[in-house]
Amino acid sequence: MINKDKMPLAMGIAFVAFTTQFGGGFASGNQLFQYFLDYGIWSLIMPVIAQGLLALYFWFGLRHAYKHKTYDYKSFSDSFYGKFKGLFSNLFEVVYIILIGTATSASFATGGATLALLVKMPYIVSTILVALFILIVVMYGTDIVRKCASTLSVLIIVGLLLVIVPNIFKQWDKIVENFGLMAGGEIPISSSQSGTFSSALYKAILYFLFQLASVGLMYQHVKNCENKKQINRAGIYIFLVNTFTMVLTILGLFAIVFSKGLVSNGKLIEIPMILFVQEGVGAVVLKPIISILIILGSVSTGVNLIDGIVARCVNAFCKEQSKKANFSFALLFTIFALLVAQTGLGNIVKIGYKWLGIATFIAVFLPYTFRMFYCLKKKCI
Repeated sequence: MINKDKMPLAMGIAFVAFTTQFGGGFASGNQLFQYFLDYGIWSLIMPVIAQGLLALYFWFGLRHAYKHKTYDYKSFSDSFYGKFKGLFSNLFEVVYIILIGTATSASFATGGATLALLVKMPYIVSTILVALFILIVVMYGTDIVRKCASTLSVLIIVGLLLVIVPNIFKQWDKIVENFGLMAGGEIPISSSQSGTFSSALYKAILYFLFQLASVGLMYQHVKNCENKKQINRAGIYIFLVNTFTMVLTILGLFAIVFSKGLVSNGKLIEIPMILFVQEGVGAVVLKPIISILIILGSVSTGVNLIDGIVARCVNAFCKEQSKKANFSFALLFTIFALLVAQTGLGNIVKIGYKWLGIATFIAVFLPYTFRMFYCLKKKCI
């Protein structure tokens, strides 16, 4: 793993945010099509808006956590919501449980399915292996989780660059041609959308709201911050790293937006990134790399989410943090997510994500927005 002493804390925090957001859905390219590319030429602008909003709200939450020394989402909520904590603090508990039951379970399902395909083993065995890795990492505490996130972030970014950059050069003429078509109003063959600015903006905001639910796992990472400047830098790094990676990947995927292989049985294929390399260069080498990226992305998301709820429980029910306490709570929530994962990714997304978005809008976005404007006006942040 990367030595945390050789990496600025602000960058480590940014990498936690990166690995939480960019899981298997991103590495496969599927999530990028559904939320951005399906809306045409706006796909190069909307990620900047979505990531800008995420970085802003994450920064605001981190600043509050640092100022009030609230290093888990429960203590943060009690402080942040004030006299309304009886309602909103408990509602955020519901949000985080839904997040564990959806995003973490989806990570297990995606990582397990990819691992099963890669090494030819049963799906349930693969999901258990993914769960065991997450359990072991979380057991050693937040510092190790941040170090793990930094290591996985570097591996994911390097892997993406190895996949995307050579293929951008190889397929540049196709990318430019497709860019022109999309600028003229064409949309990908996988899309049934209109491609209007308003529809693209709506989807980008939905993406932002869904990802905002994970802000609760970030608070414990400001415990070692020495000043507000570190948090300010973390907010900037979160925006830069996430935006660069997303826009670069979308630019590469422009090469296949009108490829017939993008659609199977009338629907978007599960892993568009494989089609991207098949039509470019190095498919024999890069296809296994994509599979590894999906697994790494899934594992990194699971580690961060489980660590968030473990920090909350240890701080609430234990006198001090220990490997035994971390292991006990990590085991409990890992088993919960693992059981949900056995229902399949489709059911998780169809049922869980809808309620997660609704709960996040009420419990996080609205009070955050109100409090942010109040604090900026009063200069109390």
